[in-house]
Amino acid sequence: MQASKEHKPALAPHKPEPHKPEPHQPAPSHQPSHPEPHKKMSYTIQSGDTFWSIAQKLGISVDALQAANPGVDPKTLQVGQVVHLPGSNNNNSGRSSPSPPSSGNGSIVGATGGTNGGGGYIAYSGPASNFPPPSQWASYPALWAQNASLMKYHDTPQEIEYIHQAIEAVSASSGIDVRCILCIIVQESGGNVRVGGTNNGVNNPGIMQSHNGVSFDAADPRGSILQMVRDGTERTSSGDGLKQLLKRYGNYYEAFRAYNSGSVNKGDLNDPVGATGDYVQKAANRLMGYSWPGM
Repeated sequence: MQASKEHKPALAPHKPEPHKPEPHQPAPSHQPSHPEPHKKMSYTIQSGDTFWSIAQKLGISVDALQAANPGVDPKTLQVGQVVHLPGSNNNNSGRSSPSPPSSGNGSIVGATGGTNGGGGYIAYSGPASNFPPPSQWASYPALWAQNASLMKYHDTPQEIEYIHQAIEAVSASSGIDVRCILCIIVQESGGNVRVGGTNNGVNNPGIMQSHNGVSFDAADPRGSILQMVRDGTERTSSGDGLKQLLKRYGNYYEAFRAYNSGSVNKGDLNDPVGATGDYVQKAANRLMGYSWPGM
């Protein structure tokens, strides 16, 4: 069983800047004081840069770059801003091997409480008040067990663990319920890290089919999975994520409709508004831990 990709309506098209790797410049043998390019200690933000694109450009990991800039918000980078680069003690590939993100339940919204889930599909409809409140949702452990089994159709055990870590890390940093992040990932892609993007005037790539975000990078699976989850949850430079939509609409169900459609008919959340009619209904059933053929 797997979830099909959801389609979002066209917004403003975005043309990404081409990848421009730095040229290799071997250090002169008679001047050892001149550093090699990968040993630069700072980087100046250029138009279109994200921590993920910088990491790809310089051959380092996203986690290492963030660790070197603890006071920098990666979502608000400004052209001309200077960020620190990790030290030169990386491995031969130029990538570090960071510690896993913290999974302490104290900082992860929705990690405790909830029901055991189970049950058949319910055709919720109408306004958000007709949909089940978070107090009735299944527990995070129950939902993870259910949905990780779907990911096994596409992903390796290591990739599934990276998704697990990324969901918890981004929930802790964004304040978005960890169960919502998980269920929207499965709703959008079945958790398939190699899922193709959709493009109806705007590119929607990655496991959350974000707004002009990043796709999976086999050379940096952990970093790219983390960035895909951040893009869908915390926004990209081109569009909002779940965090901004929850703040705007005040409840998760209207935020889900806005994430899928770009606009919301508050009286009827099954109104597709140009996108997928049962998107919110299916998300609610996933959060309840219900199951159905083809989920």
